[in-house]
Amino acid sequence: MIIGVPSEIKNHEYRVGLVPASVQELTARGHKVNIQAGAGLGINIDDAAYQKAGANIVGSAQDVFASSEMIVKVKEPLAQERAMLKEDQLLFTYLHLAPDVPQTDDLIDSGAVCVAYETVTSNTGALPLLAPMSEVAGRMAIQAGAHCLEKSNLGRGMLLGGVSGVEPAKVVIIGGGVVGRNAAQMAVGMYADVAVLDNNIDTLRQIDAQFSGRVKTVFSNQYNLEKYVADADLVIGGVLIPGAAAPKLVTRAMISGMKPGSAIVDVAIDQGGCFETSVATTHADPTFIVDDVVHYCVANMPGAVARTSTFALNNATLPFVLQLANQGYKQALLANPHLLNGLNVIHGKLTNQSVGESQAKQYIEALSAIKAA
Repeated sequence: MIIGVPSEIKNHEYRVGLVPASVQELTARGHKVNIQAGAGLGINIDDAAYQKAGANIVGSAQDVFASSEMIVKVKEPLAQERAMLKEDQLLFTYLHLAPDVPQTDDLIDSGAVCVAYETVTSNTGALPLLAPMSEVAGRMAIQAGAHCLEKSNLGRGMLLGGVSGVEPAKVVIIGGGVVGRNAAQMAVGMYADVAVLDNNIDTLRQIDAQFSGRVKTVFSNQYNLEKYVADADLVIGGVLIPGAAAPKLVTRAMISGMKPGSAIVDVAIDQGGCFETSVATTHADPTFIVDDVVHYCVANMPGAVARTSTFALNNATLPFVLQLANQGYKQALLANPHLLNGLNVIHGKLTNQSVGESQAKQYIEALSAIKAA
């Protein structure tokens, strides 16, 4: 199979779909890999490293899309990239379609086969291709939040862990999944006062055991959300419904009731955000203020630590890239139900129920769609 890797063009996005080690695994199996010139420079991987691994260096994104059967990316394709997709071409990347109607429409119109990292599942029901970026984003959320609390960024002027004789900041984490646990780990390590809210008692038990009581575990309901958000200095939103738009758990009224200079970090912004006041931002202009609360809503947070993120993502995606390349997308999707769960669009048909319901669009069951392909 001919596999293409274009440079990412989203604002301040330096990650790359394949690293040289992944390229070598593919070329060793007889596949051809086309890398756009300079695609890895943002993480200090030059074209020579890719060539040594067996890749061909091509001059432009247009060349990559035109010459490749499968496109491997990191972030969702922007409009100019979607215009280059071809019928029956395979796209493997993060899509986050639920809050993005224009992207969904363009992918349907393209006739391409679009498999989303974030809806591929595992035997345990986990999301193995989302997990590494959730780890990164969860850990980054605390350092971003700590930065937002600095007075120079219009925050409360608080040190997250306090100092001797001065109380630490109160950090409230909504959601006890991968994001929430990693955020809690960092916040505890910085000596903050940490509480995690979740509506799954088993999850709360696991967090309580993991942190040996150093984290307050609170059942998430409206009463507790209002109480803990109002008292927080920093709130991290890490709620996920796979494939669907994130629920707006924190309302505008709750934001207006927070202390002036407090901060929120919405890690769910890729799926529309879990704060009613959230609007996606970029690394170039990451924050804004609503009701004296600093909002950090960067839609590609892991892109700021692009090297770590790229290698973590490749570790997770490579086995699936190999399956798709070795078997072809139809056989691979039919053989692996977890990979099939990643199928969002094929030949003009939407195949993800959550996206269909979020956008009031007609969808078809993925297995039926791939059998008809």
